[in-house]
This record gives sequence, structure tokens and C-alpha cells, in this order.
Amino acid sequence: MVDVNAFIDEAVNRIREQVKDGKALIALSGGVDSSVCAILAHRAIGDKLVPVYVDTGLMRKGETDRIRELFSFMNPRIVDASDQFFGALKGVTDPEMKRKVVGENFIRVFEVVAKSLDVDYLIQGTIYPDRIESEGGIKSHHNVGGLPSVIDFKGIIEPIEDLYKDEVREVARALELPEEVAERMPFPGPGLSVRVIGEVTREKVEVIREANAIVEEEIVHKFKPWQCLAALLEKGTGVKGDNRCHGWIVAVRAVESRDAMTANHMELPWETLNKLSSRITSEIPSVARVVYDITPKPPATIEFE
Repeated sequence: MVDVNAFIDEAVNRIREQVKDGKALIALSGGVDSSVCAILAHRAIGDKLVPVYVDTGLMRKGETDRIRELFSFMNPRIVDASDQFFGALKGVTDPEMKRKVVGENFIRVFEVVAKSLDVDYLIQGTIYPDRIESEGGIKSHHNVGGLPSVIDFKGIIEPIEDLYKDEVREVARALELPEEVAERMPFPGPGLSVRVIGEVTREKVEVIREANAIVEEEIVHKFKPWQCLAALLEKGTGVKGDNRCHGWIVAVRAVESRDAMTANHMELPWETLNKLSSRITSEIPSVARVVYDITPKPPATIEFE
């Protein structure tokens, strides 16, 4: 385990030395990784930090409003780029291509903001498993293998790139971040795009956003998983009322892990699985059936794409 206090001091000094007299933009998502980087950077350079949250249209339910509230003391810039992201993802079905498309569009949004404010550096919350999976060819994380080859910044600063997720949480607690941030489950940088199998559309994302919210409500506080989620598979035949329907199939996943390099499914009680199925199919009319994924990592990954 990392020496937390020593790490914080070192990270703050390193950020200050790298930015010098310039300005830095922090890619803020509300997850523990970017939140830790934001606090470290704010300690290091104060008002020379520009926090930017990009609303891609692919975020969890209520995410944008919560970010605005949690980080109000930093006066974050909220950029609505949902049209840009959905437009760029139109027709894209390959998971790796989705990640690269999202990664490139994040950078392009940040570049526009940076240019308007004369910002030199980009700070992002890359952690060690992101690098391992991207460099090892498992999947391209949007902030590593998904980055475009040409980036209009003097440099990218990654204060926690050598830490595992459990170590990042230790740093978050030492920085006295709220529990809901410090203990928050991982959420993919490409957002709900990688929880939709096939082409990403607004309709599909809205379905899985609602399903994901239900899964989190029923599982997070009661069972404390490493990660739980809902993913949209395809359509299948069902019955709603007295009518045959062709509705969406939603997969539910809940796993236990230490560092996300390996994971095992949680053995959820039957009554919980029944409730999930009942709520998702009744509260989201276009969903016809719900399945529970029990595949460990490996051979599966935690996310569906």
C-alpha cells in the first residue's frame, strides 16, 4: 500500500513543477480518480486550474446536476457536447472503435476550452490498470489507448497513473473527499456507450441509463459490490399485458474485485434478482427480459465492451 501522505505531498509538488506559470485543465467526471486528481491539482495550482465536466449524453442518471453540486467550490465548466458524441458514434459498432471515438472527442472538446482560456496542460485520472489493459491489448481505455495521436496541449499530467483503485480510494479518504465520491464504483470513461452492444443511439442509452439506475439502487448500499451495472444486449420476444412484444434484453452484472484485474460475480439473493427483473421490465416498458451475468474476469471483462 502506498504511503498516502507522502504520495499527496509528492503529487502536489509534481503538478506544481509541471504546470509552473501556466494553466491546467482537469477532466472532471465525478468518479474517484478524476476527483482525487482535481483536489491534488487545486492544492498545487489553485485558480490556475480549470475543471471541465463534459456532458457526453452517455452519463449516469442525474450525473451532471450532482457534479455541479459536489464541485461548486471549484466553479466547474459544464460543457454539453451530447450532440457531438452521438453524432461521432453514429454507425459505430466495434467496441474498440467506440472507445477511440469517445477518447478523441473528449480531447477535442478539451482543446476548444483550453484554447479559449489559454490553458497549457491537461490533467486526467489515468490509473495503473488503465495502462495495463490498454498497453496489453485487452481494451483501449479512452484516456490511454483511445487518445488521438495529435493532441494540442503542451503535455498531459497523470498524477495517479501508478496507483491501483484501492490505493486511489485511500488517497481520497486522506483528502477528506465525501464518502459517496471516495467509495464510488468505477464507471467507464466512454460512459454508457460501452454498456450498449452495437450502435449507440439516444433511445438505447436512455433505456440503459434507467436500468443502470435501478441496478445501483437495489445493489450498491445493500451488497457493496466492486461494481454493478446494466447493459443493453439486443431485442427478444416478450409479452406485455396480453400482447406479444419485441423488447430489449437487459443484462445485469455485479462483481467483487480488489483491483479490477480479476473479478468474480456476486451471488445475489434470488429475491434481489426477482426484484431487479420485475422493476426493470415494469418501469421501462421497452424491456422484455432481464438476465444475470455470472462470468468471472477472465474470461470476461467487467464491462460488456
